[in-house]
Amino acid sequence: MKLLMSIQLLAAVAEAAFTWQNVKIGGGGGFVPGIVFHPTAKGVAYARTDIGGLYRLNEQDDSWTAVTDGITDNENWHNWGIDAVALDPQDENVVYAAVGMYTNDWDPKSGAIIRSTDKGATWKTTELSFKVGGNMPGRGMGERLAVDPANSKILYFGARSGNGLWKSTDGGVTFDGVSSFTAVGTFIPDPNDVGGYNGDKQGLAFVTFDSTSGVAEGATKRIFVGTADNTTASVYVSEDAGATWNPVKDQPGTYFPHKCVLQPEEKALYLTYSDGTGPYDGTLGAVYRYDLSAGTWKDITPASGGDLYFGFGGLGVDMQKPGTIVVASLNSWWPDAQIFRSTDSGATWTKIWTWANYPEMDLYYGLTTSKAPWIKTGFIDMDTKDLGWMIEALVIDPLDSDHWLYSTGLTVFGGHDLTNWDTSHNISIQSLADGIEEFSVQDLASPPGGSELLAAVGDDSGFTFPDVDSLKVSPSTPWMNPIWATSSSVDYAGASVKNIVRIGTSSGSQQVAVSSDGGTSWNIYSGADSSMSGGTVAYSANADTVVWSTATNGVQRSQDQGAFASVSSLPPGAVIASDKQNNTVFYGGSAADFYVSTDTGKSFLKAGSLDSATAVRDLVSHPLKAGEIWASTDAGIFHSTDYGSSFAQVSTTLKNTYQIALGRGSGNGWNLYAFGTGSAGAKLYGSADDGVSWTNIQGTQGFGSIDNCKLAGSGNTEGQVYVGTNGRGAFYASGTI
Repeated sequence: MKLLMSIQLLAAVAEAAFTWQNVKIGGGGGFVPGIVFHPTAKGVAYARTDIGGLYRLNEQDDSWTAVTDGITDNENWHNWGIDAVALDPQDENVVYAAVGMYTNDWDPKSGAIIRSTDKGATWKTTELSFKVGGNMPGRGMGERLAVDPANSKILYFGARSGNGLWKSTDGGVTFDGVSSFTAVGTFIPDPNDVGGYNGDKQGLAFVTFDSTSGVAEGATKRIFVGTADNTTASVYVSEDAGATWNPVKDQPGTYFPHKCVLQPEEKALYLTYSDGTGPYDGTLGAVYRYDLSAGTWKDITPASGGDLYFGFGGLGVDMQKPGTIVVASLNSWWPDAQIFRSTDSGATWTKIWTWANYPEMDLYYGLTTSKAPWIKTGFIDMDTKDLGWMIEALVIDPLDSDHWLYSTGLTVFGGHDLTNWDTSHNISIQSLADGIEEFSVQDLASPPGGSELLAAVGDDSGFTFPDVDSLKVSPSTPWMNPIWATSSSVDYAGASVKNIVRIGTSSGSQQVAVSSDGGTSWNIYSGADSSMSGGTVAYSANADTVVWSTATNGVQRSQDQGAFASVSSLPPGAVIASDKQNNTVFYGGSAADFYVSTDTGKSFLKAGSLDSATAVRDLVSHPLKAGEIWASTDAGIFHSTDYGSSFAQVSTTLKNTYQIALGRGSGNGWNLYAFGTGSAGAKLYGSADDGVSWTNIQGTQGFGSIDNCKLAGSGNTEGQVYVGTNGRGAFYASGTI
């Protein structure tokens, strides 16, 4: 009987799982290069992101659901880079995507084509022999992947890096190079950046089938492929179902093609062009209409002369109303993006805003961000660019002329009254990115007795969640006054938890800010100058001393808002932490060495040995116990209860650990959380017995590469833990370990 009870208990523990959900920052937070609607199934659409995976639209409430988390673990973190998406016109349940983050050595693995027959609930993978660049330059072009509308077994994929055109004839199970297509897209943004981010051929830009061309041997006859070239030819056509290819005659040869969309009733292609491949560049461009019957091109660019100071990216073609199109400036950095609409195939255009009495503007839209209020308070109200920037994705729902979406470097905008543009010339635009959490989290903290969660993020400053309930509500404001693009670190004073310090990464201005109300309001830290930025920060227990391991100026120290001074006794780039109860003590780690300061960070001395460890990666002080410090290393986790004078290694069943955290456990206990390699592989583990035993609490949730993840245990909520990812925002879950 005892044996049976033991077996049942072990089974219950093994089956126990934490249920993960996003902390709701809301509003997107990053770049969405492409949005694709299914041509015949109402409400079926997907948004691809450059570092946050693929999302499926929930039409009933305009929200989105992430569908690639389950295939994005530590070994497959690059699956969050989506370089193209394609839907099967004959089956609304089938979706394909080209995955891979970088084509240089930042991403060690080749790319893949993933496929799903259940709208992204499950996936199968076809590995490619080359890399895919979901976060590389030119990622807003496309779509590079397409399914033949006449034959669901046939797909084409336009590759980067000189790898040309690829074809599948078995529904994406296998791919072969198309030898008859010889163009490779030769443009390299910076040929001198060999092996770098801008040093690769950008390859092919789009694949577009002409469904009006008829069928030959079960395949669509006419196919167009665009390349990243701005010379004599960048658009190629096959008239024999892909057997042979030729440049399209008389095509414009000045700019790079970005989007190419067929309007079948018009028998016309619409194309946007820019003199840059995007998403950040482009100072000139054009829009063209290609008549499929006549084989003629028409320049329908909606701006000219001094009004044309940008390229064109986003292109929406109304399938219900032939001749109606919408195009967007790729980047109009001042005063705002411009969006143009035509109802006569580009013969005439109207704008979404015009100049009144300069600098006043007549706006033919209203813009709201009720689903993510911080977008308005932190960005729209602080800048001239209400409509956004980096507009590569712009689509009109093929079954609803009023429903449109477009994406920026910040969010997805759109609305449900687009045809009002043609009558009252005034439309309603909203942030419609609810559910898209594309934030790159740089740091997390959860002060006991203070704000439930502090999240430092890339591009969008950071956010404070005052209590557990607020985790489900998009914040009303980001971190402001000052607001920086990226906050790299945040810490709290352990004996005075309403006092918070954060660090920014913008050079040329003061990059330290403090709060005395738990992160609700902020002030510049007067001791900071404009020469230092980035890195990590530690706040003394009583909030009088800041130790800052900067990105470029080594370790610095300031007390009572005084000027920062170099701490020469701690190596540059050192990992740092403050003792949360003893105001005089700070800790440091670098390479194999552990350091302690007992004079409020003025000087550090080497302390206890970490045995075989050669890389100290993270240090965490116990929130309520002075002198108790945990060190995460390449050899595992070490624990000290005497201010680091001596260490004991915890269970070696968890090895090669990265970020670690302490959080409220059951009763008066504290849980230990760690990213490392254990019995279930490289995952997130939790321990309720100071590291004697470990439980996999990550389950099937993907967090990407564990060495990029951030971690915090709740200081207030029993059993709750937070994970910050590089592209999917912050997650939280609670349970018993």
